Amino acid sequence: MLAAASIFFDFRLPNSTTWFYFSLILAVALFFKFSRLLSMRNWDVLTIFLLVPGVLLLQEGHMRPDASGARHSQTLLWIGYLWLLAGSAYFMVRCLFDLALVRRPAITPNLNASGLAWMALAFSVCLISVAIKHQEGSPENAGKAPAAVEATKQQVAALVDQQKARAIPGIDIDTAFWVSCGLAVMCHLAVVIGLIVIGRQIFQDTHIGVAMATFYLLLPYTAFYVGQIHHVWLAALLVWAIATYRRPLLAGFLLGVAAGTVFSPALLFFVWLGFYWRRGAGRFAAAFLLAAVLCLAATGAILWMQGELGPSLKNVMALSDWQPWKRPTTEGFWLGIHGEGVHWGYRIPVFILYIAGMVTTAFWPSPKTLAHVIALSAAGLIGIQFWYADQGGIYVLWYLPLLLLIAFRPNLADRRPALIVAETDFISRAGKAAVRVAVFMVKQQEPLVRVR
Repeated sequence: MLAAASIFFDFRLPNSTTWFYFSLILAVALFFKFSRLLSMRNWDVLTIFLLVPGVLLLQEGHMRPDASGARHSQTLLWIGYLWLLAGSAYFMVRCLFDLALVRRPAITPNLNASGLAWMALAFSVCLISVAIKHQEGSPENAGKAPAAVEATKQQVAALVDQQKARAIPGIDIDTAFWVSCGLAVMCHLAVVIGLIVIGRQIFQDTHIGVAMATFYLLLPYTAFYVGQIHHVWLAALLVWAIATYRRPLLAGFLLGVAAGTVFSPALLFFVWLGFYWRRGAGRFAAAFLLAAVLCLAATGAILWMQGELGPSLKNVMALSDWQPWKRPTTEGFWLGIHGEGVHWGYRIPVFILYIAGMVTTAFWPSPKTLAHVIALSAAGLIGIQFWYADQGGIYVLWYLPLLLLIAFRPNLADRRPALIVAETDFISRAGKAAVRVAVFMVKQQEPLVRVR
Protein backbone atom coordinates (compact mmCIF):
# COMPACT_ATOMS: atom_id res chain seq x y z
CA MET A 1 0.00 0.00 0.00
CA LEU A 2 2.84 2.42 0.86
CA ALA A 3 4.66 1.54 -2.35
CA ALA A 4 1.54 2.26 -4.40
CA ALA A 5 0.91 5.55 -2.60
CA SER A 6 4.44 6.83 -3.21
CA ILE A 7 3.70 7.38 -6.91
CA PHE A 8 1.55 10.38 -5.98
CA PHE A 9 4.52 12.08 -4.33
CA ASP A 10 7.00 11.43 -7.15
CA PHE A 11 6.79 15.03 -8.35
CA ARG A 12 9.46 16.14 -10.83
CA LEU A 13 10.03 19.74 -11.76
CA PRO A 14 10.14 20.52 -15.52
CA ASN A 15 13.43 21.59 -17.02
CA SER A 16 14.00 25.05 -18.41
CA THR A 17 13.08 24.19 -22.01
CA THR A 18 9.80 22.54 -21.00
CA TRP A 19 8.91 25.52 -18.82
CA PHE A 20 9.60 27.84 -21.76
CA TYR A 21 7.35 26.03 -24.24
CA PHE A 22 4.46 25.39 -21.89
CA SER A 23 4.51 28.90 -20.43
CA LEU A 24 4.43 30.36 -23.96
CA ILE A 25 1.45 28.19 -24.91
CA LEU A 26 -0.37 29.08 -21.71
CA ALA A 27 0.39 32.80 -22.08
CA VAL A 28 -1.10 32.83 -25.57
CA ALA A 29 -4.21 31.04 -24.30
CA LEU A 30 -4.66 33.51 -21.41
CA PHE A 31 -3.63 36.89 -22.80
CA PHE A 32 -3.68 36.72 -26.61
CA LYS A 33 -6.73 38.43 -28.14
CA PHE A 34 -7.57 36.39 -31.22
CA SER A 35 -10.23 38.90 -32.25
CA ARG A 36 -7.55 41.63 -32.54
CA LEU A 37 -4.54 39.89 -34.05
CA LEU A 38 -2.66 43.11 -34.89
CA SER A 39 -2.97 44.74 -31.48
CA MET A 40 0.12 45.91 -29.59
CA ARG A 41 -0.89 43.75 -26.61
CA ASN A 42 -0.61 40.57 -28.69
CA TRP A 43 2.82 41.61 -29.94
CA ASP A 44 3.99 42.30 -26.39
CA VAL A 45 2.73 38.94 -25.15
CA LEU A 46 4.82 37.12 -27.77
CA THR A 47 7.97 39.24 -27.66
CA ILE A 48 8.28 39.19 -23.88
CA PHE A 49 9.67 35.64 -24.35
CA LEU A 50 12.37 37.00 -26.68
CA LEU A 51 15.26 36.62 -24.22
CA VAL A 52 14.50 33.03 -23.18
CA PRO A 53 16.54 31.40 -26.00
CA GLY A 54 19.57 33.43 -24.92
CA VAL A 55 19.23 32.21 -21.34
CA LEU A 56 18.88 28.63 -22.59
CA LEU A 57 22.08 29.01 -24.63
CA LEU A 58 23.90 30.18 -21.52
CA GLN A 59 22.64 27.18 -19.60
CA GLU A 60 23.81 24.87 -22.38
CA GLY A 61 27.22 26.51 -22.39
CA HIS A 62 27.61 26.13 -18.63
CA MET A 63 26.80 22.41 -18.83
CA ARG A 64 29.98 21.67 -20.85
CA PRO A 65 32.80 22.29 -18.36
CA ASP A 66 35.17 19.61 -19.69
CA ALA A 67 38.18 20.54 -21.79
CA SER A 68 36.94 18.66 -24.86
CA GLY A 69 33.91 20.91 -25.23
CA ALA A 70 35.50 24.10 -23.92
CA ARG A 71 35.65 25.86 -27.29
CA HIS A 72 32.08 24.90 -28.16
CA SER A 73 30.97 26.02 -24.70
CA GLN A 74 32.63 29.43 -25.09
CA THR A 75 30.94 29.84 -28.48
CA LEU A 76 27.53 29.05 -27.00
CA LEU A 77 28.09 31.51 -24.16
CA TRP A 78 29.10 34.33 -26.49
CA ILE A 79 26.13 33.69 -28.81
CA GLY A 80 23.87 33.59 -25.76
CA TYR A 81 25.07 36.99 -24.55
CA LEU A 82 24.81 38.37 -28.08
CA TRP A 83 21.20 37.17 -28.20
CA LEU A 84 20.45 38.74 -24.83
CA LEU A 85 21.85 42.11 -25.85
CA ALA A 86 20.02 42.03 -29.19
CA GLY A 87 16.77 41.27 -27.35
CA SER A 88 17.53 44.00 -24.83
CA ALA A 89 17.98 46.43 -27.73
CA TYR A 90 14.49 45.56 -28.94
CA PHE A 91 13.03 46.12 -25.46
CA MET A 92 14.85 49.47 -25.30
CA VAL A 93 13.24 50.55 -28.59
CA ARG A 94 9.86 49.30 -27.36
CA CYS A 95 10.13 51.38 -24.18
CA LEU A 96 11.06 54.51 -26.12
CA PHE A 97 8.23 53.87 -28.59
CA ASP A 98 5.82 53.65 -25.66
CA LEU A 99 6.52 57.32 -24.90
CA ALA A 100 4.52 58.23 -28.01
CA LEU A 101 1.57 55.93 -27.29
CA VAL A 102 -1.39 57.67 -25.70
CA ARG A 103 -4.50 55.79 -26.76
CA ARG A 104 -4.52 52.35 -25.19
CA PRO A 105 -7.80 50.44 -25.57
CA ALA A 106 -8.77 48.21 -22.65
CA ILE A 107 -8.14 44.55 -23.55
CA THR A 108 -9.18 42.12 -20.85
CA PRO A 109 -7.57 38.66 -20.48
CA ASN A 110 -9.36 35.55 -21.71
CA LEU A 111 -9.87 34.25 -18.15
CA ASN A 112 -11.74 36.03 -15.38
CA ALA A 113 -10.05 37.42 -12.30
CA SER A 114 -10.96 34.46 -10.07
CA GLY A 115 -9.44 31.95 -12.48
CA LEU A 116 -6.29 34.05 -12.85
CA ALA A 117 -5.98 34.35 -9.07
CA TRP A 118 -6.19 30.57 -8.75
CA MET A 119 -3.49 30.15 -11.41
CA ALA A 120 -1.28 32.72 -9.66
CA LEU A 121 -1.60 30.80 -6.40
CA ALA A 122 -0.76 27.52 -8.15
CA PHE A 123 2.28 29.04 -9.87
CA SER A 124 3.43 30.50 -6.55
CA VAL A 125 3.50 26.99 -5.06
CA CYS A 126 5.41 25.71 -8.10
CA LEU A 127 7.98 28.50 -7.90
CA ILE A 128 8.54 27.89 -4.20
CA SER A 129 9.19 24.26 -5.10
CA VAL A 130 11.68 25.41 -7.73
CA ALA A 131 13.45 27.58 -5.16
CA ILE A 132 13.66 24.77 -2.62
CA LYS A 133 14.46 21.93 -5.01
CA HIS A 134 17.03 23.06 -7.54
CA GLN A 135 15.86 22.09 -11.01
CA GLU A 136 18.24 20.47 -13.44
CA GLY A 137 19.94 22.88 -15.82
CA SER A 138 18.94 26.11 -14.10
CA PRO A 139 21.68 28.57 -13.07
CA GLU A 140 22.59 28.57 -9.40
CA ASN A 141 24.46 31.87 -9.18
CA ALA A 142 23.75 34.12 -12.15
CA GLY A 143 25.63 37.35 -11.65
CA LYS A 144 27.18 38.83 -8.53
CA ALA A 145 25.14 39.94 -5.56
CA PRO A 146 25.90 43.51 -4.39
CA ALA A 147 27.87 43.84 -1.18
CA ALA A 148 24.87 45.27 0.68
CA VAL A 149 22.60 42.37 -0.26
CA GLU A 150 25.28 39.78 0.47
CA ALA A 151 26.13 41.33 3.85
CA THR A 152 22.46 41.43 4.81
CA LYS A 153 21.99 37.77 3.90
CA GLN A 154 25.03 36.77 5.95
CA GLN A 155 23.87 38.80 8.95
CA VAL A 156 20.36 37.31 8.82
CA ALA A 157 21.82 33.82 8.43
CA ALA A 158 24.08 34.38 11.46
CA LEU A 159 21.12 35.48 13.58
CA VAL A 160 19.09 32.46 12.47
CA ASP A 161 22.04 30.17 13.28
CA GLN A 162 22.22 31.59 16.80
CA GLN A 163 18.52 31.07 17.42
CA LYS A 164 18.66 27.59 15.88
CA ALA A 165 21.58 26.57 18.09
CA ARG A 166 19.60 27.58 21.18
CA ALA A 167 16.27 26.05 20.18
CA ILE A 168 17.35 22.91 18.26
CA PRO A 169 20.99 22.06 18.99
CA GLY A 170 22.74 19.47 16.86
CA ILE A 171 20.61 19.97 13.71
CA ASP A 172 22.66 20.54 10.55
CA ILE A 173 20.73 22.90 8.24
CA ASP A 174 22.06 25.04 5.39
CA THR A 175 20.91 28.29 6.93
CA ALA A 176 22.35 30.52 4.21
CA PHE A 177 20.42 28.64 1.52
CA TRP A 178 17.10 28.85 3.36
CA VAL A 179 17.58 32.53 4.22
CA SER A 180 18.42 33.37 0.61
CA CYS A 181 15.43 31.44 -0.73
CA GLY A 182 13.10 32.88 1.89
CA LEU A 183 14.11 36.47 1.20
CA ALA A 184 13.85 35.93 -2.56
CA VAL A 185 10.37 34.40 -2.29
CA MET A 186 9.24 37.32 -0.11
CA CYS A 187 10.49 39.77 -2.76
CA HIS A 188 8.61 37.89 -5.49
CA LEU A 189 5.50 38.02 -3.32
CA ALA A 190 6.01 41.79 -2.92
CA VAL A 191 6.20 42.16 -6.72
CA VAL A 192 3.00 40.14 -7.18
CA ILE A 193 1.07 42.13 -4.58
CA GLY A 194 2.46 45.39 -5.97
CA LEU A 195 1.26 44.56 -9.49
CA ILE A 196 -2.21 43.81 -8.16
CA VAL A 197 -2.26 47.08 -6.20
CA ILE A 198 -1.16 49.05 -9.28
CA GLY A 199 -3.87 47.40 -11.36
CA ARG A 200 -6.54 48.13 -8.78
CA GLN A 201 -5.61 51.66 -7.65
CA ILE A 202 -3.76 53.20 -10.63
CA PHE A 203 -5.10 51.29 -13.65
CA GLN A 204 -8.50 51.10 -11.90
CA ASP A 205 -8.95 47.50 -13.03
CA THR A 206 -8.32 44.68 -10.58
CA HIS A 207 -8.66 42.16 -13.40
CA ILE A 208 -5.62 43.66 -15.16
CA GLY A 209 -3.65 43.67 -11.90
CA VAL A 210 -4.29 39.97 -11.31
CA ALA A 211 -3.41 39.27 -14.96
CA MET A 212 -0.05 41.03 -14.62
CA ALA A 213 0.72 39.12 -11.41
CA THR A 214 -0.18 35.79 -13.04
CA PHE A 215 1.89 36.57 -16.14
CA TYR A 216 4.87 37.47 -13.92
CA LEU A 217 4.69 34.11 -12.14
CA LEU A 218 4.19 32.29 -15.44
CA LEU A 219 7.24 33.68 -17.25
CA PRO A 220 10.38 31.51 -17.42
CA TYR A 221 12.66 34.31 -16.16
CA THR A 222 10.94 34.20 -12.78
CA ALA A 223 11.50 30.45 -12.55
CA PHE A 224 15.12 30.64 -13.70
CA TYR A 225 16.17 33.05 -10.93
CA VAL A 226 13.45 32.48 -8.36
CA GLY A 227 15.85 31.80 -5.49
CA GLN A 228 18.31 34.64 -6.16
CA ILE A 229 17.42 37.76 -4.23
CA HIS A 230 19.79 40.10 -6.08
CA HIS A 231 17.69 39.65 -9.22
CA VAL A 232 14.32 40.50 -7.66
CA TRP A 233 15.16 42.89 -4.81
CA LEU A 234 15.32 45.91 -7.12
CA ALA A 235 12.07 44.97 -8.90
CA ALA A 236 10.17 44.74 -5.60
CA LEU A 237 11.24 48.22 -4.48
CA LEU A 238 10.64 49.76 -7.90
CA VAL A 239 7.13 48.28 -8.24
CA TRP A 240 6.11 49.70 -4.87
CA ALA A 241 7.67 53.07 -5.72
CA ILE A 242 5.34 53.18 -8.73
CA ALA A 243 2.41 52.03 -6.60
CA THR A 244 3.05 54.93 -4.18
CA TYR A 245 3.91 57.59 -6.77
CA ARG A 246 1.34 59.97 -5.27
CA ARG A 247 3.54 60.22 -2.15
CA PRO A 248 6.95 61.69 -3.14
CA LEU A 249 8.49 61.01 0.27
CA LEU A 250 7.61 57.33 0.24
CA ALA A 251 8.54 56.81 -3.42
CA GLY A 252 11.84 58.61 -2.89
CA PHE A 253 12.59 56.53 0.20
CA LEU A 254 11.94 53.24 -1.64
CA LEU A 255 14.12 54.24 -4.59
CA GLY A 256 16.79 55.47 -2.18
CA VAL A 257 16.84 52.08 -0.45
CA ALA A 258 17.23 50.44 -3.86
CA ALA A 259 20.05 52.82 -4.82
CA GLY A 260 21.82 52.31 -1.48
CA THR A 261 21.77 48.53 -1.77
CA VAL A 262 21.91 47.70 -5.49
CA PHE A 263 23.41 51.03 -6.73
CA SER A 264 22.06 50.83 -10.31
CA PRO A 265 18.73 52.57 -9.42
CA ALA A 266 20.78 55.69 -8.63
CA LEU A 267 20.86 56.24 -12.39
CA LEU A 268 17.05 56.51 -12.40
CA PHE A 269 17.16 59.53 -10.10
CA PHE A 270 16.93 62.01 -12.99
CA VAL A 271 13.83 60.33 -14.45
CA TRP A 272 11.91 60.52 -11.21
CA LEU A 273 13.18 63.99 -10.33
CA GLY A 274 11.79 65.31 -13.61
CA PHE A 275 8.51 63.52 -12.88
CA TYR A 276 8.14 65.32 -9.52
CA TRP A 277 9.40 68.70 -10.77
CA ARG A 278 7.36 71.45 -9.09
CA ARG A 279 5.19 68.71 -7.59
CA GLY A 280 7.32 67.48 -4.69
CA ALA A 281 10.78 67.22 -6.26
CA GLY A 282 12.49 68.53 -3.12
CA ARG A 283 10.78 65.97 -0.90
CA PHE A 284 11.57 63.17 -3.32
CA ALA A 285 15.25 64.14 -3.55
CA ALA A 286 15.60 64.52 0.23
CA ALA A 287 13.99 61.14 0.93
CA PHE A 288 16.05 59.50 -1.82
CA LEU A 289 19.37 60.81 -0.50
CA LEU A 290 18.49 60.09 3.13
CA ALA A 291 17.52 56.47 2.40
CA ALA A 292 20.60 55.89 0.22
CA VAL A 293 22.95 57.28 2.89
CA LEU A 294 21.29 55.24 5.64
CA CYS A 295 21.58 52.03 3.59
CA LEU A 296 25.24 52.68 2.80
CA ALA A 297 25.93 53.42 6.47
CA ALA A 298 24.12 50.27 7.58
CA THR A 299 26.05 48.18 5.04
CA GLY A 300 29.33 49.69 6.18
CA ALA A 301 28.46 48.98 9.82
CA ILE A 302 27.61 45.35 9.07
CA LEU A 303 30.83 44.84 7.09
CA TRP A 304 32.83 46.56 9.83
CA MET A 305 31.38 44.25 12.50
CA GLN A 306 32.28 41.28 10.30
CA GLY A 307 35.79 42.65 9.77
CA GLU A 308 35.30 42.86 6.00
CA LEU A 309 34.85 46.60 5.43
CA GLY A 310 38.36 47.29 4.13
CA PRO A 311 38.61 44.27 1.81
CA SER A 312 35.06 44.89 0.51
CA LEU A 313 35.84 48.51 -0.38
CA LYS A 314 39.03 47.47 -2.17
CA ASN A 315 37.15 44.75 -4.03
CA VAL A 316 34.38 47.13 -5.13
CA MET A 317 36.82 49.78 -6.31
CA ALA A 318 38.81 47.18 -8.26
CA LEU A 319 35.78 45.67 -10.04
CA SER A 320 35.69 46.23 -13.77
CA ASP A 321 32.01 45.31 -13.94
CA TRP A 322 30.76 48.86 -13.42
CA GLN A 323 33.92 50.70 -14.54
CA PRO A 324 33.95 50.70 -18.36
CA TRP A 325 37.49 52.08 -18.48
CA LYS A 326 38.84 48.81 -17.07
CA ARG A 327 39.32 45.51 -18.88
CA PRO A 328 36.55 42.99 -18.02
CA THR A 329 37.59 39.95 -16.04
CA THR A 330 34.25 38.17 -15.70
CA GLU A 331 32.04 36.28 -18.09
CA GLY A 332 29.97 38.35 -20.47
CA PHE A 333 29.55 39.77 -23.94
CA TRP A 334 32.60 42.02 -23.69
CA LEU A 335 34.96 39.16 -22.83
CA GLY A 336 34.28 37.40 -26.14
CA ILE A 337 35.34 33.95 -27.29
CA HIS A 338 38.52 32.74 -25.56
CA GLY A 339 39.08 36.22 -24.17
CA GLU A 340 38.76 37.82 -27.61
CA GLY A 341 35.90 39.12 -29.73
CA VAL A 342 34.23 42.50 -29.15
CA HIS A 343 36.90 44.80 -27.75
CA TRP A 344 36.09 46.02 -24.26
CA GLY A 345 37.09 49.58 -25.18
CA TYR A 346 33.74 50.02 -26.92
CA ARG A 347 32.11 49.95 -23.50
CA ILE A 348 33.34 53.51 -22.88
CA PRO A 349 31.31 55.26 -25.65
CA VAL A 350 28.32 53.08 -24.80
CA PHE A 351 28.58 54.17 -21.16
CA ILE A 352 28.95 57.86 -22.08
CA LEU A 353 25.93 57.67 -24.37
CA TYR A 354 23.94 55.97 -21.62
CA ILE A 355 24.80 58.60 -19.00
CA ALA A 356 23.95 61.41 -21.42
CA GLY A 357 20.59 59.79 -22.12
CA MET A 358 19.75 59.39 -18.44
CA VAL A 359 20.62 63.02 -17.68
CA THR A 360 18.41 64.09 -20.59
CA THR A 361 15.44 62.33 -19.02
CA ALA A 362 15.48 64.90 -16.20
CA PHE A 363 13.87 67.47 -18.49
CA TRP A 364 12.56 65.41 -21.43
CA PRO A 365 9.72 64.73 -21.94
CA SER A 366 8.08 67.52 -20.00
CA PRO A 367 5.72 67.30 -18.26
CA LYS A 368 6.07 63.62 -17.46
CA THR A 369 3.18 61.28 -16.79
CA LEU A 370 3.35 57.96 -14.95
CA ALA A 371 3.48 56.18 -18.33
CA HIS A 372 6.66 58.11 -19.18
CA VAL A 373 8.22 57.21 -15.84
CA ILE A 374 7.48 53.50 -16.26
CA ALA A 375 8.86 53.42 -19.81
CA LEU A 376 11.97 55.49 -19.03
CA SER A 377 12.72 53.52 -15.85
CA ALA A 378 12.54 50.27 -17.81
CA ALA A 379 14.73 51.76 -20.54
CA GLY A 380 17.26 52.91 -17.93
CA LEU A 381 17.57 49.46 -16.39
CA ILE A 382 17.77 47.83 -19.82
CA GLY A 383 20.50 50.26 -20.86
CA ILE A 384 22.72 49.10 -17.99
CA GLN A 385 22.89 45.66 -19.62
CA PHE A 386 24.86 47.03 -22.59
CA TRP A 387 27.89 48.25 -20.64
CA TYR A 388 27.75 46.17 -17.44
CA ALA A 389 30.55 43.63 -17.77
CA ASP A 390 29.43 40.88 -15.39
CA GLN A 391 27.00 38.76 -17.44
CA GLY A 392 25.24 41.80 -18.84
CA GLY A 393 21.84 40.89 -20.25
CA ILE A 394 20.77 38.27 -17.72
CA TYR A 395 19.27 40.75 -15.23
CA VAL A 396 15.81 40.51 -16.80
CA LEU A 397 13.96 40.52 -13.48
CA TRP A 398 15.18 44.06 -12.79
CA TYR A 399 12.78 45.44 -15.38
CA LEU A 400 10.40 42.53 -16.09
CA PRO A 401 7.50 43.96 -13.98
CA LEU A 402 7.91 47.28 -15.80
CA LEU A 403 7.57 45.53 -19.17
CA LEU A 404 4.33 44.00 -17.92
CA LEU A 405 3.08 47.42 -16.84
CA ILE A 406 3.93 48.79 -20.29
CA ALA A 407 2.11 45.94 -22.02
CA PHE A 408 -1.07 46.07 -19.91
CA ARG A 409 -1.34 49.74 -19.01
CA PRO A 410 -4.34 51.85 -20.04
CA ASN A 411 -4.14 55.53 -20.93
CA LEU A 412 -2.17 57.18 -18.11
CA ALA A 413 -2.05 60.73 -19.49
CA ASP A 414 -3.75 62.08 -16.34
CA ARG A 415 -1.57 60.17 -13.84
CA ARG A 416 0.73 62.87 -12.46
CA PRO A 417 1.82 63.80 -8.93
CA ALA A 418 -0.65 66.01 -7.10
CA LEU A 419 0.09 69.69 -6.76
CA ILE A 420 1.30 70.69 -3.30
CA VAL A 421 -0.78 73.48 -1.78
CA ALA A 422 1.17 75.06 1.06
CA GLU A 423 -1.96 76.18 2.91
CA THR A 424 -3.40 72.66 3.18
CA ASP A 425 -0.29 70.48 3.04
CA PHE A 426 0.65 69.01 6.41
CA ILE A 427 4.40 68.92 5.76
CA SER A 428 4.49 72.53 4.54
CA ARG A 429 2.53 73.72 7.54
CA ALA A 430 4.71 71.69 9.92
CA GLY A 431 7.84 73.11 8.30
CA LYS A 432 6.62 76.68 8.66
CA ALA A 433 5.70 76.05 12.29
CA ALA A 434 9.16 74.60 12.95
CA VAL A 435 10.78 77.64 11.36
CA ARG A 436 8.71 79.99 13.51
CA VAL A 437 9.65 78.06 16.66
CA ALA A 438 13.33 78.08 15.70
CA VAL A 439 13.26 81.84 15.02
CA PHE A 440 11.54 82.46 18.32
CA MET A 441 14.13 80.38 20.20
CA VAL A 442 17.18 82.07 18.69
CA LYS A 443 15.80 85.59 18.53
CA GLN A 444 17.23 87.84 21.23
CA GLN A 445 14.65 89.57 23.33
CA GLU A 446 14.81 93.35 23.52
CA PRO A 447 15.94 94.78 26.88
CA LEU A 448 13.24 96.26 29.04
CA VAL A 449 13.11 100.06 29.17
CA ARG A 450 13.12 101.45 32.67
CA VAL A 451 10.21 103.79 33.21
CA ARG A 452 11.13 106.87 35.30
